[in-house]
Amino acid sequence: MPAPEQIQSANGSQEFSIKELSSAYGVTARTLRYYEDQGLLSPERDGQHRIYRNADRVRLAWILRGRRVGFSLAEIGEMLDLYDLGDGRETQRAVTLKRCEERINALKAQRDDLNATIQEIQGFSTLLSNGVRDEHTGNWIHAETGEPLANYGPQ
Repeated sequence: MPAPEQIQSANGSQEFSIKELSSAYGVTARTLRYYEDQGLLSPERDGQHRIYRNADRVRLAWILRGRRVGFSLAEIGEMLDLYDLGDGRETQRAVTLKRCEERINALKAQRDDLNATIQEIQGFSTLLSNGVRDEHTGNWIHAETGEPLANYGPQ
């Protein structure tokens, strides 16, 4: 995704059509309209045409980054709304940093859960691959030890 200052309008102005902005950021025009419906973008209008400005580009970059890292549109909207508080964006920075740290912690917890699940499945797979049927009883037993597989529970 380009940095907001890296895209240029077709006519060199600071105004962008929905087509130019959607193309520059790799999203559909429908996505931009949806973000507008959600109150995240507020392009000017010239009849039926939307006119996006630099502020809209910056907001779109924030929205897309927030979506990529798992923030909801409501969370993104709350963070964007803190931009114009008149405090040099300190509140926005602090709130966004806190939300990022919370997201990192949630993702780490998910990673730990996934690793535990993978480990459990690997152990179960190993158990199943080492099992053979006892010719006399028809029960599943460990190929090397001869113990019933029922004795091998989760770790």
